[in-house]
Amino acid sequence: MLPIALQLYSVRDAAEQDLEKTLRAVHEMGYDGVETAGLYGKTAGELKALLEKYSLTPVSAHVGLGEFEGDMQGLCAAYAELGCKNLSIPHIDASCLPTRDGFAEFKKKLTEIAKELDKYGITLSYHNHDFEFEKADGKYLLDLLYEEVDEKILKTQIDVCWAAVGGVNPADYVLSYSGRCPTVHLKDYWGVKGENMYAFIDDAKKDAAGRDSEEFEFRPCGYGKQNFPEIISAAEKAGAKWLIVEQDRPSMGKTSLECAKMSIDYLKEI
Repeated sequence: MLPIALQLYSVRDAAEQDLEKTLRAVHEMGYDGVETAGLYGKTAGELKALLEKYSLTPVSAHVGLGEFEGDMQGLCAAYAELGCKNLSIPHIDASCLPTRDGFAEFKKKLTEIAKELDKYGITLSYHNHDFEFEKADGKYLLDLLYEEVDEKILKTQIDVCWAAVGGVNPADYVLSYSGRCPTVHLKDYWGVKGENMYAFIDDAKKDAAGRDSEEFEFRPCGYGKQNFPEIISAAEKAGAKWLIVEQDRPSMGKTSLECAKMSIDYLKEI
C-alpha cells in the first residue's frame, strides 16, 4: 500500500494544546507522514525538527490562497525548508471557478505561485470540495479548471468524500487524473448532501431505533459509505505517491485523535 499521512487539521484541537505530544501520538498510531495546515506557531526549522524526531514526513501543506498575497517568496521558502514537496490550496470562492468572473485572476495567481514553487521543486495542487461539481456546458467546473490550467502548473488533490458528495464515483474520478494526482485525500462520511454539511457535525445522529440517520457527518475511514479498497487501488494505478487521511470533525462520540487512530487501524488492515 502507498504510505499514509494525516492532515493535521483533523487533530487541530490536540495540536493547539500540545503539538509535540500530538505528533508523537500520530507517529505511534502508525502514520508515515503529515500534511500541515500552517506552522503552528513554529518556524519551519523548528517544525521540521519535531517531524524528524517522530519520523513523520512533511508530505504536503494546505496553504490558503490569501496567504500567498503577502511575502510569497518567504512563504514558499519556508515550506521548502520544512521539506514539503507539494502545497495544496484547500478552498477557493466559487467565483474563482471557470465560467465565473474571478477565474481569469485566479488562473493568473496560480501561474505566479507555481512559478515561485518550481524554484524549490514543489508542486501546487488544488483540494476540491463538492461545489466544483456543478456543470457548465456539460462538464464539471472542476474538470474545466484542470482543462484550463496546465498540469505543469496545477495538480489535483482529490478529496474522495467531496467527490462522492458531488455525485461522482471517487475511484473512477481519481483514475481519470492519472499522472496528475501526487496525493489523494481519504475521507469517509455518512448521510446525504444537505445544508448542514459545512456545519461539520460533531456527534453521530441516531434515529429512535438506534440506526444511523441520513444526517451528514464525517467519519473515520472504514466507518462510513466509502469503498476504500477500490479507491486505494485507483490511487495506486493513477500514480499517487501518498494517501492523506482527513476528518474535518470527530464523530461517533470519539475524540479527534481516537478517530485518527480508527482510520489508520482500518487502512492498515486492507
